Amino acid sequence: MSIAAAPERTYLRFMGGDPGVRSSLREARPLLLVVDRDPLRLDRIENELERSFGVDFRVRGELTAAAALHCLDLAHELEQRVAVVLVDHELPDDERAAVLAKAREAHPDARRALTIPWGAWAERDTAAAILAAMSKGDINYYVLKPWIGHDELFHRTVAEFVQEWSRNEVANLREVVVVADERSGRGHAIHALLGRNGIPSAFRATGTANADLVLAEIGEPDPGDGVVVWMPAIGGTVLHDPTDVEIAEAWGVSTTLDDGQREFDVLVIGGGPAGLATAVYASSEGLRTLVVEREAIGGQAGTSSLIRNYLGFSRGISGSELAQRGYQQAWVFGAHFALMREVVRLDASGNGFVAAIDGVGEVSAKAVVLASGVSYRRLGVPGLEALTGAGVYYGASVSEAHGLTGLDACVVGGGNSAGQAVVHLARYCRQVTLVVRGPDLSASMSQYLIDVIDAAPNIAVRPSSEIVDGGGDGRLERITLRNRETGAEDVLGVDGLFVMIGAEPRTAWLPGEVGRDDHGFVLAGADATASGLWTSSRGPQPYESTVPGLFAVGDVRCGSVKRVASAVGEGSVVVSQVHEHLKAVRIAEQAASDG
Repeated sequence: MSIAAAPERTYLRFMGGDPGVRSSLREARPLLLVVDRDPLRLDRIENELERSFGVDFRVRGELTAAAALHCLDLAHELEQRVAVVLVDHELPDDERAAVLAKAREAHPDARRALTIPWGAWAERDTAAAILAAMSKGDINYYVLKPWIGHDELFHRTVAEFVQEWSRNEVANLREVVVVADERSGRGHAIHALLGRNGIPSAFRATGTANADLVLAEIGEPDPGDGVVVWMPAIGGTVLHDPTDVEIAEAWGVSTTLDDGQREFDVLVIGGGPAGLATAVYASSEGLRTLVVEREAIGGQAGTSSLIRNYLGFSRGISGSELAQRGYQQAWVFGAHFALMREVVRLDASGNGFVAAIDGVGEVSAKAVVLASGVSYRRLGVPGLEALTGAGVYYGASVSEAHGLTGLDACVVGGGNSAGQAVVHLARYCRQVTLVVRGPDLSASMSQYLIDVIDAAPNIAVRPSSEIVDGGGDGRLERITLRNRETGAEDVLGVDGLFVMIGAEPRTAWLPGEVGRDDHGFVLAGADATASGLWTSSRGPQPYESTVPGLFAVGDVRCGSVKRVASAVGEGSVVVSQVHEHLKAVRIAEQAASDG
């Protein structure tokens, strides 16, 4: 039954105790909170939630915003977890906003949603309210109210919210647990690596209760300056100060090739969106495919905390999850992967190519798709370079956000990745500063992100500015900003710095016959023809480089659109061009054989 008003003793009794058992209540099941001013609808929602989630979660319904606010405040005071907050769209605007703001402030991991009745999508005001709330970061999405018992659409939507919360809740035991000192650069680097590869993980700082529980469970002492990695999901494997390759191999990720796997139809260099799309379409069409990725699946896109404008994902999707789905698709279709490995040499050989892979050896391929993307540019400030991984992070390493709860962070950059990182960090940080070189954000950031940033009370934008110095005692403590127009400098105390100031392709290792522009981006299609380096009697295909059979897709290609959807599109389209190339090779080989 719904409780319209909840004095503390009533609330505690509802939880199963009294004011004298506050400490035990901290371990209560996570809360699913619903506020709806219609008693009948609220009762139906409560019943549906109890049916699906009542064993593992506490379900609480409130008829008023005041009661919901009291519930959220008390849960925060008792350090209890709140998983999902569902708020009636028909509440008065100020009451609805107050509940959502309190949920975001007191329980940043909680998924927040408006509940709307069936048919409300026909009302323009409803859509506008939902979009505005999402743009401001007040809600994650909306939920259709159940109109009948056993409403499976309602159950599925809430289950997705619960799953999202579970993956972000720091107190939950994750599939991989990293235990290290809070200031350990290597510990945070491992946590970020796991996140970018879509491996569910948690960071436990030594000296905390959560870390002590883990160490006691596995019978390990405090690692001191080292790092302990525990994998309870796969038999309890424990690693001490592991390398990236050792972590991947322990998790079962392929970093090498089996004996005899040395000949392929297509070699894909790079495992970002473009490379993964190539792998999915090539392997699904019967081509023997090998993907080599030197860092983490997903590339630059894998660092994005939330991609909201990718077709088909109405609530948005994290870059790492999108990449992991692509990886699983390609793997099921039979694609081979050599992760955390790098192609160090590529030579044309007859009608194909020979590639040397560090730590693997040589492989041959009839065609090569270059999808290596770009690497982030560095600040070049010595005091900050020395703190990389200890408060200074390149790329949207948003896995560090939990460690900055209640602290101050700074993001440098004016693109969408920077905007997404700022919005994500603002859920946890006391203050987030966005530093941009230009006079405003409009030149390089999507409007929906600009709207979110403008609306957030704890985000400050510093236009026409750059970082010229910084430092700290073993960990980042401060940065120095300079106004590019006035030259004025000021020191800003920050605990985390995330740098996204543009990127450059890593193409210097390619053979000289591969044409590149002044910035190192690979020439393809018409650009390859215009370069004068194309020597074949036929013209190059749209994504073919100056070397026949070597294709370039995604961010590494000159003139590409730097968007995830565009990279996926190029990766899928290039496979048809690979087929054309392989057909031409077969015809040439047959002609030579007949001759």
